Amino acid sequence: MEIVPEGKNFRLVKEDELPALADFLVQYMPESLKFHQTIQTYLNNKVWDFHFYVAKNWPEDPICIHFPGCTSTPNNLTYESVTVFCPSDRVELVDLLTTEDILLDLSQPLYLNFTHEAIVNRFEKYYEAQDKIAGDVYVCDNPPEDTSADDLPPDVELVRLQPEHMKAVHDLYPASDIECREVFEKLVAELPAYGIFVEGKLAAWMVQSYYGAMFSMQTRPEFRRKGYGIYLARRLTKEVAARGYKPFVVIRPENDASRSLYSKLGFEKRFRTVRAVLHPR
Repeated sequence: MEIVPEGKNFRLVKEDELPALADFLVQYMPESLKFHQTIQTYLNNKVWDFHFYVAKNWPEDPICIHFPGCTSTPNNLTYESVTVFCPSDRVELVDLLTTEDILLDLSQPLYLNFTHEAIVNRFEKYYEAQDKIAGDVYVCDNPPEDTSADDLPPDVELVRLQPEHMKAVHDLYPASDIECREVFEKLVAELPAYGIFVEGKLAAWMVQSYYGAMFSMQTRPEFRRKGYGIYLARRLTKEVAARGYKPFVVIRPENDASRSLYSKLGFEKRFRTVRAVLHPR
């Protein structure tokens, strides 16, 4: 699909401008963390072909977006999904996107990846948000030093994952409707990803995402409640931080087990995000 260099209210950011954009976003941490680290992984590893835009009146209007917002949508169109950042006290800037009729087809649904809930609330003035999923962002400022797995049983191993493991991972990934298997294969080829293997069988896993988060911690049902998650989380937290990223996770509010696990590692809640399909009113 042709990439549009300029919309009604936004312009495409050139690749050599991206470091400056990332630097500018630091002042809005932690709210800008996900967008900032998406730029960082794009510049470092290019695991997916994202296109970044800023408001034409940037930086006075500090709103930025990237397309696609996720790696799988019903029609797999570049401008069918989006990720948005603006400061939560400037949510009126979202109106620049809800009136953006060059980049977007405003008559069609828009797939919104995890975005600050204040931004989603503003979208709901113009869209009906369906299939909403909330996720709380937890951030770790002091990664654990001890990542040893020496006390695992002899038949259990902590192993770096490879692309050939990704079919099993993607098949059990709860958001496989918005993230394609191909992106998982690219992630594990470029970014940290680990699995717990029991007698040679993949039992649990965790991956660093294209937006810098630690995500997709999954355990096969028959291997749950054995404490494998803490080994994965400790190892990935330390490695993500060592690569220059701020470790963070998105935890659904009802997921008490994940919240307990990450709290033990020093993760603290910062804000709530929402994923949704936006249907024009």
